[in-house]
Amino acid sequence: MSQVLMPKATAVWLIDNTTLTFDQISNFCGLHPLEVQSIADGEVAIGIVGYDPITNGQITQEEIDRCSNDPNTNLEIAEAKVPRPISRTRGPRYTPVARRQDRPDAIEWLLHNFPELSDGQISKLIGTTKQTINSIRDRTHWNISNIKRQDPVALELVSREDLTLAIEKAKRNAERLEKTKTKTKNLKEETFDDSTENLHLNTETEVSTPQTEVIPPTEALDSEPLKEKNKQLKGSSQTEGQSPFSVLEKFFPEKEETEQKEESEVKNLDRDSEQKQG
Repeated sequence: MSQVLMPKATAVWLIDNTTLTFDQISNFCGLHPLEVQSIADGEVAIGIVGYDPITNGQITQEEIDRCSNDPNTNLEIAEAKVPRPISRTRGPRYTPVARRQDRPDAIEWLLHNFPELSDGQISKLIGTTKQTINSIRDRTHWNISNIKRQDPVALELVSREDLTLAIEKAKRNAERLEKTKTKTKNLKEETFDDSTENLHLNTETEVSTPQTEVIPPTEALDSEPLKEKNKQLKGSSQTEGQSPFSVLEKFFPEKEETEQKEESEVKNLDRDSEQKQG
């Protein structure tokens, strides 16, 4: 049960305004029964004004009536309707002057037993700087020869709960980092497998595609389809009484005719030149 506000003043009010027993009041206020009896006798808490727990929301009238009817029950503090502010500390933890000389020993103990703790976590737990942590880790601290590993909880530099929470957080971060590494590794392997499969498929398609056979010109002329076509052309030209090259002869005359024409032209040129000279 949480502690009530102003326990002695609350006990004074409960003694004066209720029929609760001394044991019930002592359990509710966190006092000894003899101290409550001394308050009731006026020997203790002389001049203290009673503090009403009902108006301050620490207890209800129904709870007082329930415990007044049954002396064997205990009062239960009411739940606070207004949430209490959460105290947050910024920066490193304050270390008393008498304990500051023990901080290197605690840092050495944490680095040896819990290497997963980050420098930021250690600095917040012990109240030191990252430079000091790195110097102890690298064995370059000015007093490294006299540093001995000691539990920071035993040195009263940190509580066991805070240390446990920091270690659990560091382990969760390490597991999360390991999972991300495995995921990236598996993703790289999958992409590599896909690329190799695509490469194999491309090579298979290249091998399976038929290639056109290149026939040299000499073999093409000797092929049977071409011979049959030539026979058909010869037959058709013979039936018509014309040679198959009659059409070409019109455009390309024979060699003898061209030579005769050239000779006649030369003679004519010679005659013309003689006549001009005569």
